[in-house]
Amino acid sequence: MKKYDYVLVGSGLFAGVWAYLARKKGKTCLVVEKRDHIGGNIYCQDVEGIHVHKYGAHIFHTSNREVWDFVNSLVEFNRYTNSPVANYKGEMYNMPFNMNTFSKMWNISTPEEARAIIEKQKESVAGEPKNLEEQAISLVGVDIYRKLVKGYTEKQWGRDCTELPAFIIKRLPVRYTYDNNYFNDLYQGIPMGGYNVIIEKLFEGCDMETGVDYLEKKEYYDSLGETIVYTGTLDSFYQYCFGKLEYRSLRFETEVKNTDNYQGVAVVNYTDRETPYTRIIEHKHFEFGTQPKTVITREYPADWQEGMEPYYPVNDQRNQELYEKYAALAKKEKNVIFGGRLAEYKYYDMDKVIESAFNRAGEYGLR
Repeated sequence: MKKYDYVLVGSGLFAGVWAYLARKKGKTCLVVEKRDHIGGNIYCQDVEGIHVHKYGAHIFHTSNREVWDFVNSLVEFNRYTNSPVANYKGEMYNMPFNMNTFSKMWNISTPEEARAIIEKQKESVAGEPKNLEEQAISLVGVDIYRKLVKGYTEKQWGRDCTELPAFIIKRLPVRYTYDNNYFNDLYQGIPMGGYNVIIEKLFEGCDMETGVDYLEKKEYYDSLGETIVYTGTLDSFYQYCFGKLEYRSLRFETEVKNTDNYQGVAVVNYTDRETPYTRIIEHKHFEFGTQPKTVITREYPADWQEGMEPYYPVNDQRNQELYEKYAALAKKEKNVIFGGRLAEYKYYDMDKVIESAFNRAGEYGLR
């Protein structure tokens, strides 16, 4: 008999949900985390009494009632609604693209006028779009593309839109209503008290080791657990035997401002190419804070290199084919479960990570 039923590698949402369900069934868990804290990318730091989203803005939203009930059983959620604003060279536009956006851009007031302008501008792309620029124009027209899509996307990917494949943008939501709610989901909000409340509930009763790289002591940790739940990068698990998967990364600059309200909204996207960051987050607005100071974070996209945090998988054809090779190896593992956005090389929203953990845990009799 080994010491633990499960050794959980990583401590993000997938591992947390697994740990929670396993503990409910009386299973023992050891959590091995490379960072010096648990919680993965939803971890928050307390600065000036404000819950700062250390790894970028996390806004919980879902249409899955089971997932919503689950997270609300851990902590109460507030009524925060994501309504970001776009700043194009000092011009402010509502997002997602809606009647407020179109009214500001073209000085119009009706859906009929907006639709006519967009449909006319779409005609500048003939035939099948050959790159991201043409794809975006075929969806939203020239004006919206140039002011609100082009610069932001080029910063995000580090390449011109004409060099990016069309499939990256499959759709751009266009609403002919005066509705600034970014998400279409039935439920959304921020946990009251921040995401660390959820983290602590999920991992309650688990043994923890932080600041430890599982892969450097793999044999030792494998000897401790009947089953490994691995949520790290899949290619590193196999020592990059087929080559390295690509990611985009992010760099954050956070500062305290001696004002109670810096930008009037939690998220402002900077959509011109010249501004080096893609957005500024003002964290207090996630929880309707009234603190005398505020904390802002500038978010800079970055080329991923070893040692940096891998945020966004580059799901182009080459990387997808490489991932499939690793996934084939993973399927042959007897006592290893792979889950979460890194192990599955997939960009997941938080609710989808929880759904995935529910499904996999169900296969192992934990639900």
